[in-house]
Amino acid sequence: MATWSRLIRFVDDTSRETFGEPIITDGQEFADWLAGDERWAVELKGLSPIGPLIRGERIRVKELRDVLRPSNVPIIRCIGLNYMKHIQEAGRKPPPYPSVFIKPSTSVAGFNEDVPIPKIAQDGTVDYEGELAIVIGKTGRDIPKESALDHIAGYCVSNDVSARAWQRDPDKAGVVPQWCFSKGFDKFAPLGPVLVSPALVGNASDLHLRTFLNGEERQRTSTSDLIFGVEDIITFCSQGTTLEAGTIIMTGTPSGVAMGMKPPKYLTDGDVVEVTITGLGSVRNRMVFE
Repeated sequence: MATWSRLIRFVDDTSRETFGEPIITDGQEFADWLAGDERWAVELKGLSPIGPLIRGERIRVKELRDVLRPSNVPIIRCIGLNYMKHIQEAGRKPPPYPSVFIKPSTSVAGFNEDVPIPKIAQDGTVDYEGELAIVIGKTGRDIPKESALDHIAGYCVSNDVSARAWQRDPDKAGVVPQWCFSKGFDKFAPLGPVLVSPALVGNASDLHLRTFLNGEERQRTSTSDLIFGVEDIITFCSQGTTLEAGTIIMTGTPSGVAMGMKPPKYLTDGDVVEVTITGLGSVRNRMVFE
C-alpha cells in the first residue's frame, strides 16, 4: 500500500521540513543510521504521513522531527492485558477477547519530548508501558483477518504512560478499574520517530522490546509473546467500528512495569524513560511534574 519501507519527517540542509525514506544499508539498524554523521533520505513529497507521497530526490537529513503529530491521529486505541506475565503481575486473568480502551489524539507526544505530569496525577503512581504500536493506513470496517495487514501503514515504538491510582485505586477509580481518564492525559502517548512498513517486518511478531528507566532495564521481551497478535487486534477492533486512516493501536505491554514491582517503583519528576524495539528506533522522554 505504501510507497515507502520506512518513513520519517525531517528538516533538510535548507531548513525545509519534508517526509522521506531513510537510506539504510542492509542489516543496519535505524538507531545506527540515526546516530550517524551522514544521514540521507529519499524525499517523499506530500501533506500527510498517512496520505499519498511522491518520491523525489536524495537529500541530506539535518534534523529528525516527529513523523506523527496529533493532527495526523484521529484516535488512539489501546489493548490492555496482552502479555501473560504482565497479566500475572497485574493480578488478573487472561481476557477472552482483546481488552480495548482509548486515548485522545491530544495524548500524542514526540519521540524525545518531555511528558508533562499534571498535578492531578502527581500522587506517586505514574507508570510506563513500553509497547508496539500499529498505524492504520487505510480506513476499514469489519476487516477480515486475512486482509488485516493491508490496512497497516506501518509500526512504531510507543509508551503508554499511566496514572495507576486513577486506573485502579477504588478511592479514585471506583469499584471497576477505569482506563481512559488515567491514561489519556496530554502527551501520555509518546510515539517513535519512524514508521516501518509490514513489507519489512510482516505482522511484527518477532521484534524485541526493551524499556529503560534512567538507564536501568525494566522490560525485555519479544512481541512473539503477544496473546492477541496484530491481525487479531485489527479484526476485533474493526467489528462494527470504522478504523480511520491514522488511527494508532497500541498493542499492550509486557511484564516489568513499575506497578508490578515489590514494592512498586513508580516514576518521579525528571525520570527518563526509553523504549526501544528492534528496527523501530526508540522513544526517550523525560517526565516533568508541572
